[in-house]
Parts: sequence; C-alpha cells; structure tokens
Amino acid sequence: MKKRILLGVISGLIAGGGLAGCTEQDGDNSNDNQVIAEPPQPSADVSAHWPQLRSGIAKDPAVESHIDTLLSQMSIEEKVGQMVQVEIRTATPDDVKKYHIGSILNGGGAFPNNDKHASVADWVALADAYYQAAMDTSDGGIAIPVIWGTDAVHGHNNVIGATLFPHNIALGAAHNPELMRKIGAATAAEVSATGIDWVFAPTLAVVRDDRWGRTYESYSEDPELVRAYAGKMVQGMQGAPGSEDLLKGKHVVGTAKHFLADGGTLNGIDRGDAIVSEEELVRLHAQGYFTAIESGVQTVMASFSSWNGEKMHGHKYLLTDVLKNRLGFDGFIVGDWAGHQFVNGCSSVSCPQSINAGLDMFMAPDPSWKELYKNTLAEAKSGVISAERLDDAVRRILRVKIRSGLFDAGAPSTRPYAADESLIGAPEHRAVARQAVRESLVMLKNNGNLLPLARDQRVLVAGDGADNIGKQAGGWSITWQGTGNQNSDFPGATSVYGGIAEVVEAAGGSVELSVDGSFDQKPDVAIVVFGEDPYAEMQGDVSNLDYKGDADLALMQRLRAQGIPVVSLFITGRALWVNPEINASDAFVTIWQPGTEGGGVADVIFRNADGEVNHDFKGSLTFSWPNDAQPTPRNRGQNDALAQFPFGYGLNYTSSVQVAALSQHSGLQLNSGDETLAVFNGRALDPWSFQVTDAGNNHSVISSSVADLQGIRVQSVDRKVQEDSRRLQWSGEGNAMAGFFANRRTDLSSYLGKQGALVFDVKVDGAPSDAVSLGINCGMDCGAEQSITGLLQDAIPGEWKTVAVDLQCLANAGAKMDMVLSPFYVRTAGALDMTIHDIHIASQTDADIHCG
Repeated sequence: MKKRILLGVISGLIAGGGLAGCTEQDGDNSNDNQVIAEPPQPSADVSAHWPQLRSGIAKDPAVESHIDTLLSQMSIEEKVGQMVQVEIRTATPDDVKKYHIGSILNGGGAFPNNDKHASVADWVALADAYYQAAMDTSDGGIAIPVIWGTDAVHGHNNVIGATLFPHNIALGAAHNPELMRKIGAATAAEVSATGIDWVFAPTLAVVRDDRWGRTYESYSEDPELVRAYAGKMVQGMQGAPGSEDLLKGKHVVGTAKHFLADGGTLNGIDRGDAIVSEEELVRLHAQGYFTAIESGVQTVMASFSSWNGEKMHGHKYLLTDVLKNRLGFDGFIVGDWAGHQFVNGCSSVSCPQSINAGLDMFMAPDPSWKELYKNTLAEAKSGVISAERLDDAVRRILRVKIRSGLFDAGAPSTRPYAADESLIGAPEHRAVARQAVRESLVMLKNNGNLLPLARDQRVLVAGDGADNIGKQAGGWSITWQGTGNQNSDFPGATSVYGGIAEVVEAAGGSVELSVDGSFDQKPDVAIVVFGEDPYAEMQGDVSNLDYKGDADLALMQRLRAQGIPVVSLFITGRALWVNPEINASDAFVTIWQPGTEGGGVADVIFRNADGEVNHDFKGSLTFSWPNDAQPTPRNRGQNDALAQFPFGYGLNYTSSVQVAALSQHSGLQLNSGDETLAVFNGRALDPWSFQVTDAGNNHSVISSSVADLQGIRVQSVDRKVQEDSRRLQWSGEGNAMAGFFANRRTDLSSYLGKQGALVFDVKVDGAPSDAVSLGINCGMDCGAEQSITGLLQDAIPGEWKTVAVDLQCLANAGAKMDMVLSPFYVRTAGALDMTIHDIHIASQTDADIHCG
C-alpha cells in the first residue's frame, strides 16, 4: 500500500498444480477446547468448489448485544465514519473526532511527526492522541475507539530497531509451520509496544509468475505450504482460538491478504487480472484463507487485482457470497490503499459499488478522504447504500473492536506492554529471526564439498551485499521500498559480513571486507554477497527472469582466475536465472532477504570451533528455479521440465551432488532497436488492444466501429483504407483516456540511445479546451506523460501531421522502457476532437517533442 495514480492497467493469471479445497484443521491440536461458531447457511449460488467453513472464534451473544446497543445509539454520520480508514499523514486527531473516523493507518514510509527515527514513545503518543480524539464525547457522540493498522509484514518493519525477519519467500523455504507461530507472536509483541492494534499480515498470495514485484511476500508457488502456514501465523499474531490470551496482551489483530489471487495475475503484472477458472481459484489461490479463517483471522484485505476482469474491490460474489457467507468469515473486509477507485464507475472519492459488494472499510489514505466520507454519507442517506448493508459493515467493525478488547483497554499508553522499549528488537525475537535465517538458506551447489568452511582461515568477504543491512532486509524495511537506508538505521542488527567476522575472528582466523574483491594478501576463500537491491510492489516488477549483475559475475570470475575458491551468497526476492554466476562459484547459496539477523548465515556455512557442523542446511526451494531467463512460469505441476532446480531442491552436507556446468544461454531474444515496432496500423497489433477509460472511470476494450461512452466517443474512420484510423472525441465532461494496452510487457529499452521515438499521425478537428497529456505506461506509478496541448492547439484544423516524441524524454520522466504495458495513450478532461493513425516505435527519428 502507498500512494497511487489513477491509471489502471490490464491483465491477470496463471494456473496449474496445487491442492484441492478441503476443510480439515492444519494439524494443530492446541484448539481442542475452542468454542466453534455455528456454520453459515450455505448459499445455493456459491460453487460447490468452495468448502463450508467455520470461523475459529464463535460469535458471543454478549458481544452481539453490545453491538446492537451501539448501533441503536449511533448516528448515520458516526456509522459512516467507522467505515473510513485514514492515514497519519493526511488526518489529524481533530479530524478523527470531527468525522467519527473508525481507523487509522501508517503506510510504508509514514512515521510520527514525519520522523523516520521516531522513538517508541513517539509512536505511543500519537496512538494516544488518536484514541483520545475518538473517545471524546463532548459533542454528544458515542465513544468508539479507533483501531490502528500497520504493514508489519516481516516484523514491525516501520520502526527503527525492530526485529526484521526473513521475507516470506525465505520462510517458505524453511518448511516449518510452527516457526510461523513464533514469528507471528514476536511481531505482534513489538507492534503492541508501539500502541498499535492491527497488522496487515500475513500475505497469502500463491505466486505463479515470479516477475511480480511482490513474489518475496509469498511463501510458495504451491498452495499446500501457504495453507499450512496461514493459520499458524494468524494464531501467532492473535493468539489461538479458545486460549485465554486470544487477542489480549501482546497479541494484535491480523489480516489475511490480498483476497483473492493477487499472486495469479497474468504475466505477473502488479494489480493485474487473474484469468483462471473458479476451480483453479479455489485450488490454487484460496487455500491459505481457509486455515486463516479457521484460526479466527479478524480482518481480510481486498486485492487490487481482478478475477476474470472484475475488480476484487467490487466483487460481490467473492467478497460477500463466498468469503462472508460460505466461508464463515465474520470479521470485516478492508480495502487496500484507495483500491476502490479502480472499480468501474468509481473514483477515489465515491464508490458505493465497493460497499454494496461487501467492502466494510475504505482504506482512504489520500487528502481527499473527507470528500469520500461526505459522498458515502450522502449515499447512505439516499439509500444507494442500504441501511442493512451500512449496519452490517459497522457491526463487523465493532465486533472486531470488541473482541480485541479495545473498548476496555484504555489509552494505548496505559496498556500493559505499551512503550516497552525492551520488546523492540528483543533478544528472544532476534533469536527466532536468526533461527529463521538458518533454516531458510538453500544451497544450490557445493562442488568439492567446499562448505562448511573452517573458521580459522583467511577469509575475503566481497560484494555490495556483504555489509549492507538495508539490502539484506529488502523491501518494506523502514521505508516502503526499503531504499534510502543506512546500516545505522538498523540498530542491533547484524550484516552478513558482521556475522562472518564474528565467528572467524573468534577462532583466530582473519577477515577482510572488500566490496570490489581487491585484497592485500591472498585469501584462502572468498565469500561474495550479491543480489537484488530492495524493492516493493510495482517497482519490483520485471520483464524477464535474468539477473542483471555483470559486475558481480566479473568479480567472481576474477577471484576464481586467481585460484581462490568462491562461495556465493545470493540475496534475492525471487528465483532468477543466475547460471553464469553459479558456474563462476564453487558453492552457491540462496540466502533470500534474511532481514536484520544476518549472523544466521555464518551459523550454517562455517563449522564450529571443534570442526563439527552445528547447523546443516535445511532449506529447500518452494519456488521452481528457472533454467533460462525467459518469462515462462515454471511451477510445481506446470512446466516442471523448464526448472533448472525443481520445487523441493536443496542440498545439505550429506549430499554428494556435483553440479556440472550449466547452460549460459539466457533464451532471451533482444530487440536491437533498429526495426520499427508497430502499435496501431489499421487495428491494434499484438500484444496491444485499444482501450478507453471514460469520465466515469469505466474501463472498456473497444472492438466495435463506434462506441459512445461517458465523456468520450470513439469511431473508426477512413484515411487511406477502410477504418484505418480512430476518431476520438472528448466532450469535456471529465477526465477520460484512450490508448493501447497489453497484458504482457514489451521491452523498448533498445530504442534508447538510438534516437528512438514514439511516432504517430494526428488530425485535429476540434482544438483542446484543457490540458492534454500523451503517456506511456509500465504499471501503477510507473510511466510518464508529456504535454501535447500546445502541439494540438497549433495544428491546422483538418490536416494530418506526423508527430515524434523522444522516448528518452519519457524514460527520464519515469517510464521503465524494459517493461512497457502501454506505449501510447492520450488523456484530457477537456473537449477535444482528434483522429489518430499509424502509431509505431522507430529509431533514428528526429523528434518533434524533446526533453525539458
């Protein structure tokens, strides 16, 4: 979650392999005494593929009676306020009081007083301020405490000094469900210390295309492991159903996200479209939600993505009929960072469609949230949102607040563990994190049994990841993307180098840190720590599986050429093609993104002081490793033969496998940038389709000769041959966009540096009345726009003109040219009548529009 722009992108899917829906518990027997809720009434409209479940937490008649009393006393303004979640950067405590706001959050990179180094006391003080505002009844209102949510996705990752656990992809490789319970409990304890009540975790995505930038937030490409982990993580965060400490003490409210199939979008496009059958939806993507619900998870977050073209934020069948009615979920559904605005007919400030579909709480982080509140209030008063639906949403929110003890807990600062700084980065939490690091490491190669290493050697530690805690922590680490951090931002943490130095020097060996691999005295062994830099959603999307690390490869090759054995430690958030790097290494270990406890790596790769093995490798792949860099999904049960290392692969110290030289052919066919690439020539050319987003934010693929939409009309017209051009007429009714979009990425980077340009013919019959932007898009928050207002205003009416826009200009403005989804779109809120013809990408072109 974080700030978004309003340009929707298309797409979604992947299928194959997995586990059929089932309802039995996940093997844990700690809940034998829990009170089981009555099963929901089955709906005849829900597919039999869905199991009928019970929530792990039974409805309490006393709680329901309390809710009835509150609802009878609340005004409609108070009810609507409960359904709006605001962000600490855009809402003050006074706002919470005035608008009866039900929830707040801190998005990635948001801190009290906008201070990255805010203290625990600062967090608690801000929580107190919001709480007191919500409980102030001086205006005659009802005192209902706010609930504060935070993205603690691998520990309390927004707080300086917190324990950061390995990301989910690493935890999956550990194959240890009970460890998830410990991690959930440790995370909850640190969150509770800052006065926060609610965590937006666990992520239960089953990623089927590793190009997705959130792949590392997934435990596995296979639903069986996600199913085994989900319930354990929820129980760790919330407490086990039926236990005395359920949602008490150091426990907080958890969230199962993102419902549903966020990891199944076509071509791994962030917030794309999962084009799968309902049977596959259940078998592949829903399994984790089953154990989460059975373990009593209290909130579910709707996904930005779509299922077969329909946005999840507006999907009544899945949110209401399936999740609430069939699966027995009786908590509340929260949106994701203004995700409601992408539902057809909605905007960021109005979306009754989402509420009517089953969303209970808008996540409204933008400053425009007050307008959303006012519009939702008007919609509730007018009956667009029925009184029954309004009360159901508020009932669910109140139920979670009462169950979690917020009505009785008092101000955050008065709670038992509030402001307890000893919980932040506590030794026992760091010990759990270090265990997770040890168990998640996956050894892909160990030729000559180079590992484990003796401690009393001369060791060279090289690579830019060796002493870089920010890099080893990955995304969602202090900042949203995990960038801009220094080692000093992680007090108490240990880098990979730091862990190595500790064990080697204690044994009488010597360690030299050298990022570029230079040395004064030849080492006995070199350890190269390298890999992906931090990233989070959208910015982490890639167009293929090639690890682009030429400098890293050269470093390894240079060391081996000098007769130095090389151990490579690969930092990554996904399985990437690294055959050249594996070939250049004697031993190769994937350490994923280990978080703050980098010392766990040294625990495994070195013998102990007596020369024995303390910790062998336990990790094995839960994502199939690619045999080339082509963007082809390789999943268990799907394209298995294309895996270099299959699902479940992982060597240990008893293995005798010697990895032969691997193919170094990436399989990629690179465009030289010398040939013209057609986008539209009488028709939209593969892979693009002609699409329009009208003034009502309705998205349409245009295949007919004439389409009259809100604020824009599209007509096929003749220039040289029949219907070889498209006339676009904007009425000035509101912001509307027309262009060419694809559900897979196209690499245009080869055109940069070759005078590459976006070229098109245009005829203007009605000059623009407002600003007009020409854009190129590579995903949410990824793209660039160039004003063409002046060019269109100066055009001679009725005459064709060829226009060329410098691609470098668009790249400089933020478009990632190696992953383009839309090479051309036009957007305006004003009136405009223009016709387009022959759109293409060409090199060696004199541009009409240059940078700057």
